[in-house]
Amino acid sequence: MKVIITGASGFVGQNLSEYLVRNDISIQSLSLRKEWNMDNNADTIIHLAGKAHDTENISADDEYFKVNTELTKKLFDEFLRSDIKDFIYFSSVKATADSVEGILDEEHVPNPKTPYGKSKLLAEQYLVSKDLPKSKRLFIIRPCMIHGTGNKGNLNLLYKIVKKGIPWPLAAFENKRSFLSIDNLNFLILHVLKDKKIQSGIYNFADDDFISTNQLIQIISSVSKKKSRLWYVPTRFIDLVAKIGDKMKLPLNSERLKKLTESYSVSNKKIKKALGINRLPISAEGGLAKTIKSFQVK
Repeated sequence: MKVIITGASGFVGQNLSEYLVRNDISIQSLSLRKEWNMDNNADTIIHLAGKAHDTENISADDEYFKVNTELTKKLFDEFLRSDIKDFIYFSSVKATADSVEGILDEEHVPNPKTPYGKSKLLAEQYLVSKDLPKSKRLFIIRPCMIHGTGNKGNLNLLYKIVKKGIPWPLAAFENKRSFLSIDNLNFLILHVLKDKKIQSGIYNFADDDFISTNQLIQIISSVSKKKSRLWYVPTRFIDLVAKIGDKMKLPLNSERLKKLTESYSVSNKKIKKALGINRLPISAEGGLAKTIKSFQVK
């Protein structure tokens, strides 16, 4: 089996490519930054390339639509003209909801608020609007927050806070969040590639269990062999500090505070039902612990 991957140099692309190669799948990287031609002998295209969500809100809106929407359209049109059978598009849960009440599933009516989410949704809408030949499959994957060995971002920020013995001042925020271990992502993609009985559609990718930020702090503390220090500072005071951070470009701003404390629970029942499984290989806690341990390697 030969698979074309766009965005293969990114965190997900590198990990997925290595995993698929270990499972006897041939990988071809396709860069969309210059003129490109698609290998018509490939079996599948996995479209990972895109402009990620900018938490500091300094990117121009049109950049998201140029990369996430228009490039996806062009690639999908080429796919439809080719003999390639499967197209796997990595969208985002942010294409359907920026905040979640209850548990997010694939039946949620999309209503993104950010240029990032809107650009992803427009790409989705274009893909499903095209006539798909019966011989082809289209998968729109909506992952939640992806993490894994070597991955940076908010998890690394939390790790540094705990390692230094700094108290966690956001313990008063009660939340439940979904994460996605890169190992579970790789597992799911491999099975989608190999199981031709799985039908086209939109699928959420998330770990099985929901984790609160306080639980996450405790996981980090356990891995780091540090005592967890949870401070229950009033939420109103923290909100005020974040607003000041917006204006003064401080590490804690409203966007980052939201990411750290909001509830965002995502259902993965649809993809597990399609695969005929009850649980993913790695638990949410186990996957997070593995990622945190990777931060300790110098």
